[in-house]
Amino acid sequence: MNGFVDIYTLIFLVLAVVIFFKLRGVLGQRTGNERPPFDPFTRRKASEPDASADDKVIPLPRRANDDVAPAPAGAPADDQRIAAVAPAGTPLATALGQIMAADRNFDPQQFIDGARTAYEMIVTSFARGDQKTLKPLLGREVYDGFVSAIGDRESRGETVEFNFVGFEKVEMVDAALKGGTAQVSVKFVSKLISATRDKAGEVVDGDPVHIADVTDIWTFARDVSSRDPNWLLVATETVE
Repeated sequence: MNGFVDIYTLIFLVLAVVIFFKLRGVLGQRTGNERPPFDPFTRRKASEPDASADDKVIPLPRRANDDVAPAPAGAPADDQRIAAVAPAGTPLATALGQIMAADRNFDPQQFIDGARTAYEMIVTSFARGDQKTLKPLLGREVYDGFVSAIGDRESRGETVEFNFVGFEKVEMVDAALKGGTAQVSVKFVSKLISATRDKAGEVVDGDPVHIADVTDIWTFARDVSSRDPNWLLVATETVE
C-alpha cells in the first residue's frame, strides 16, 4: 500500500490535542496521581496527512472485496449495520447513513474494530518513541505534537514503561460528512499502566503497577472519494 496522498481539509470548532508530559501521548482522564495534561496546540489548524509517510498503515475500516457488489444506498442492510452502533433517528445514525451513501465500503462495526487496533498501536508506539509507526497513522498536527513530546522526554533522558491492559468500552459518539471528507469520533474507555523513569531509574511520573482508567475521544478522517481506505487520527480530546 502506497503512502498517504490525500489532503484532509477539516475545520473543527475545537481541536484539543492533549498529550501527557512524560507519557502525555496516553491521553485521557486518569484516576491515578498523574500530573496535569499538557496541550502542545494553541490554535486550530486544518489537519492533513504527510505525503512522505511509509506504508505501515491501519485500514479503518477494511474495504469489501472488489468482486462483491455493494448494496444500494438506503438498503435495509444499511439500517441494520447503523443500528448496531447508533440508535435509529439520532444525529449519529443520520451522519453514518450519509457516510455509507458516499462510501459503499464503509461499515460502522468494522470501523470500530479497526479503531480499537489503531488506539492500542498509537499509544504503545508513543510510549516507545516509535515515530516511524506513528507517522502514517496521524494527521500532521497531531503527529507534530506527539513528536515534540517524545523529543522532550528523550532530551531529559527519560524512559517509559507502558502496558496496555484493555478496553472497558469503545463506542462511536459523533460523525459527519463535510465537503467529501468523512470524520468519525470514537470514545475509548481503557485501562493502562505507565511509569516514566529518569536517568537514574527513579519513577518521576505514573506508577509501574497501578492500572489507570483513561477516557479519550479520538476523531479519524478520510476522503471518501479516495480508493485509499485508510483513516488518519486528526484530533483527540480528554473527557473530564
